[in-house]
Amino acid sequence: MLSWEGVSEFVAVAEAQSFTAAANRLGISTAQVSRQVGALEVRLDTKLFYRTTRKVTITETGQVYYNHCRQVLEGLAEAERAVTDLHQHPKGRLNMTAPVKFGENRIAPLINDFLQRYPELEINLRLTNQRLDLVAESYDLAIRLGELEDSSMMAKRLSSRRHYTCAAPEYLAAHGTPNALSELDAHNCLQGTLGYWRFQENGTTRHTRVKGNLRCNSGASLVDAARKNLGIIQLPDYYVEADISAGRLISVLETYRRPDDGIWAIYPQNRHLSPKVRLLIDYFREGLR
Repeated sequence: MLSWEGVSEFVAVAEAQSFTAAANRLGISTAQVSRQVGALEVRLDTKLFYRTTRKVTITETGQVYYNHCRQVLEGLAEAERAVTDLHQHPKGRLNMTAPVKFGENRIAPLINDFLQRYPELEINLRLTNQRLDLVAESYDLAIRLGELEDSSMMAKRLSSRRHYTCAAPEYLAAHGTPNALSELDAHNCLQGTLGYWRFQENGTTRHTRVKGNLRCNSGASLVDAARKNLGIIQLPDYYVEADISAGRLISVLETYRRPDDGIWAIYPQNRHLSPKVRLLIDYFREGLR
């Protein structure tokens, strides 16, 4: 801001009683210090120093101005220390929300580790698959998955998630492995809430209608059904990666898998991002990487 220009230089000269010593203290040139102080005197329309070839003496008006500036600069330094302290020792309450399964598997363990590191912080975590109104319900932060819908919120990408279409080896042995999207019509596709699955074909996202004898809004229940050879499922990585790694499920239709989508930290754009929220977002980004 214009009103701050030259203030730090003026205070340094007043305390060092020398333009050269002030410049050394600030790490800038003597000429720059002289220009800034001179511009400050012009703006205030008053003389702040008596200058001779041997000595710099503060004027009476300069002394009054110095006393006030010194208090302001000390307050600014104290404010910076307070912010730094919040970064190093965050405290107070933080309200946040996250989807149930992802929250249980990935977010809650990271929060528990975060609280071990910063025990003076209090976090209220609500796990729900509903899209809560962060402003109306006073939430500082939300974790959202996939495509973002609410453009009124600020968003920081934390990581990405991958969707798998998979089934148990026994089911595929009995019913065959689909190699094209059209072949899903011959399979029992265990559905979630959407009634269709997302794929990518020739660079374009494709929504493929599927049918089966089970529809459930619980990903864990669908995984259990797939393990029991009931059919094919399509779910995000945090539901099925362990089973795929262990060979209990096999990923199919890999060439049609759509690109990984986002895992986001969302917060209201009209709310200042506090140091503790910023610190937690950075911790999530590192932990989810």
